[in-house]
Amino acid sequence: MELWLPLDSYELQHRYKYLALYHALRDAIHAGTLEAGARLPSTRVLATQYDMSRGSVAQVYDMLMADGYVHAYTGKGTYVTESLSSQHHVQTEAVLSLSSWGERLLSLGAEQERSRSREEVQPAHESVINFRMQRLLTEHFPAAEWKSALAAVHRSGWREPEGAAGDPELREAIAAHLRWTRGIQAEASQIVLFSGSIQGITLLCQLLITEGSPVVLESPGYQGIVHAVRSCGGQVIPAEVDEEGIIPQEWKAKTLFVTPTRQFPTGAVLGLERRRALLSWASKQNAVIVEDDYDSEFRWGGRPIEPLKVLDREQRVIYIGSFSQTMPASFRLGYAVLPRSLVEPLLAAKALYEPVSPALLEQRALARFMTRGGYMRHLRRLTRLYGERHDFFMEEMRRCLPQAFTMQPGDSGLTIYAVWNGDQASYERFTQHAHDQGVLFRDVEQYRLMPGHAAICFGFAHLEQAVIREGIQRMRTAWEKCAFSFR
Repeated sequence: MELWLPLDSYELQHRYKYLALYHALRDAIHAGTLEAGARLPSTRVLATQYDMSRGSVAQVYDMLMADGYVHAYTGKGTYVTESLSSQHHVQTEAVLSLSSWGERLLSLGAEQERSRSREEVQPAHESVINFRMQRLLTEHFPAAEWKSALAAVHRSGWREPEGAAGDPELREAIAAHLRWTRGIQAEASQIVLFSGSIQGITLLCQLLITEGSPVVLESPGYQGIVHAVRSCGGQVIPAEVDEEGIIPQEWKAKTLFVTPTRQFPTGAVLGLERRRALLSWASKQNAVIVEDDYDSEFRWGGRPIEPLKVLDREQRVIYIGSFSQTMPASFRLGYAVLPRSLVEPLLAAKALYEPVSPALLEQRALARFMTRGGYMRHLRRLTRLYGERHDFFMEEMRRCLPQAFTMQPGDSGLTIYAVWNGDQASYERFTQHAHDQGVLFRDVEQYRLMPGHAAICFGFAHLEQAVIREGIQRMRTAWEKCAFSFR
């Protein structure tokens, strides 16, 4: 391999080329670029590379040898002195200034890392039962049918579409799927695909939020949205959530993020009166509502709830959907159904990052998977499976821990919200004992923007019934060790 040296910059500092080469090699040794014991190129190779005479390069090697930087061995070459391995100079790097956006992003990243570190503390137990949310397990995905769709698209010799919006066939398939399953009347031209829904949410924040402007977010709510808003300089206005979802107020804001079909993480469904109140507020404030429909694909009771987007008559609602809970973890795809006035601005923003939408082969395969009915069959299988596990979890919790929790009723989604019936001190004792029993779950506190009563968000869909039963039995043991008595 050729040794690359930034010789041009050294030639500006030194009158003669051989001196520039000497200082470049010396500094490379100090910096550790040339490590102790490393062999230097031969004088012929270095002379050819930097357009110098072999005599000049030999003179540089002699100077380095005289200063103790290198040693020459007859017939073997020239090597960096071994004793210099601990003598590299520590370079002082400039502290570069970040924009306010960069500073906020760095701070939020540190906050997320602290949160992850707390969650990564594993129980000292021989087996762990994890009630935190998980992605789709591979054994529940029709891999053979998916591989067939990929192969068929590959054989078809399809052309890659231009632009950032994503595969047109998939956008058509999503539009048809939404008309059938959600009642949303949208054209494919209003749909933009993203590498996960959070990418779309972040780009929308950059488009809609000016620094310092108020933004309404649910509490508790999805922290990914909180971070996206704060990174753009938005001032968060927490909106209280009760058993019926977000409580409408006359907020002085231009942007609202909401999960009306199934509130995350409580599972509350927003009634028609409150939905209309939100739309009325948006009209009066000339505001935008971003509706995140995260996991309501899965429903095992009650009638389907129409999205807020269906009631939108003024094109103020942006509908966000995702395939994250129905496709394998390696397949990250989200989408937004946009008011027509926002399509061009959002595409311009997305094109800065992805001029051409990624994973186009997979996008076209998903379009085929959807239009041929495979995706709906897959959804029905998952819905049956997850519905059984949901009902089993609820029955076991009511049987084993009736005093400990008040379970939030729900007929869809992949998490269950359970409110602790005691005080904060008793909750902390219980969670510690449960942790000691090898049971993990997600404290709702991490989703809050304002104080609230202790609660847990249980994931269940990834666990078989026997594991669910064992996990709840362990929580029962933790409860008994605490010797609580709630009324």
